[in-house]
Amino acid sequence: MSQNSIQVYPYRWVILSLYILITAAICMQWLTFAPIARDAKEFYSVSPVQIDLLSLIFLAVFVIVAIPASYIIDTYGIRKGVGFGAVLMGVFGILKGIYANDYTIVLISQIGLAIAQPFLLNAVTKISVLWFPIQERATSVALGTLAQFLGIIFVMILTPILLEGGEKGEKIPEVMLLYGIISLISAVLFLIFSKEKPPTSPSIHGEDSRLPFWEGIRFLWNKNDMRKILFLFLIGLGVFNAVSTCIDQISEIKGLNIEESGLVGGIMLIAGILGGVIIPPLSDRLQKRKTFLIVAMGGFLFGLGLFTISNDFIPLLISSAIIGFFLLGIGAPIGFQYCAEITSPAPESTSQGLLLLVGQISGIVFILGMNYFGMISFLYLFLGLSALNFILVFFLKESPFMEARKG
Repeated sequence: MSQNSIQVYPYRWVILSLYILITAAICMQWLTFAPIARDAKEFYSVSPVQIDLLSLIFLAVFVIVAIPASYIIDTYGIRKGVGFGAVLMGVFGILKGIYANDYTIVLISQIGLAIAQPFLLNAVTKISVLWFPIQERATSVALGTLAQFLGIIFVMILTPILLEGGEKGEKIPEVMLLYGIISLISAVLFLIFSKEKPPTSPSIHGEDSRLPFWEGIRFLWNKNDMRKILFLFLIGLGVFNAVSTCIDQISEIKGLNIEESGLVGGIMLIAGILGGVIIPPLSDRLQKRKTFLIVAMGGFLFGLGLFTISNDFIPLLISSAIIGFFLLGIGAPIGFQYCAEITSPAPESTSQGLLLLVGQISGIVFILGMNYFGMISFLYLFLGLSALNFILVFFLKESPFMEARKG
């Protein structure tokens, strides 16, 4: 079958848009309290660790639920697997908003939302394979992945603004209810308009033919490059999870106020979106993955180094933008797609789920370490680990799908 004989359907952009909406909503719920940790601590009269727990619970639950969620998505499809996550998000999002005055109910709601998260995040590469031709896949995965950052940007920048004018976080219930309504509407739209797959496949290489789930797991682990990219995500994604969760505490140590803290966190994600819009389509066009991953890890290392040594607002803002552009805009989406290509015909949501899983595990360890051993000292540890990442990426092989297209 030639590339020109493939039929692609405009509805693929509707499916991707619905996925972007629910993914942004769940990530909005994940880091709701990260940029307002100081206000939330006073409002609920709890310790800083208890506020961090509201975000940390997402990482802990992901470790438990990631593999079962991937199994359900790969076995029963997008409509049922992602739809289940959407239902959980809608129910617990609105529950969190209605009972936002009660820390215990908020924590329970966060657990429900955390269970929903892997059913949503683990599906982007599967949606890409089912709906998009190979020459659009890095782009579609990038857009789906960047949706996570849209949700986080929303809370990082808007939440501190919405709390202005209230003392000790008294407007927190209003903000939580707004976010709950957004989550519920997003879930309903996905359930109404989503479809499993198009009438005909966009695949020309048979990459949408999948191995059984457990056979796919064994196949993934036996791939040498898969083990390498797992380590890359263990460090890169783990560092992002830790820094984004503790951004307000890091900023407070460096002398920033809560508005500046929100901007430092937000610019990282805005730059990630900018990078994701520009670079992955270029990767598709040039038919290269490894080169862009090298650039991503190099830029991330430089940005993290500047972030670690800086104490003033402008240098922190610049370094945060560099981290976002290279790690989130280039490394994450191209890394996800590279992994799906080197591990075909293993199930895409399984390979992506494993990458997210290791990043969540390391994120938990890093967050606990930052809280108990010091925020700044752990930034220097992150710097050393990121240097290892930069060395390791040179040992990856180019994607076989990119080599086949060039051939």
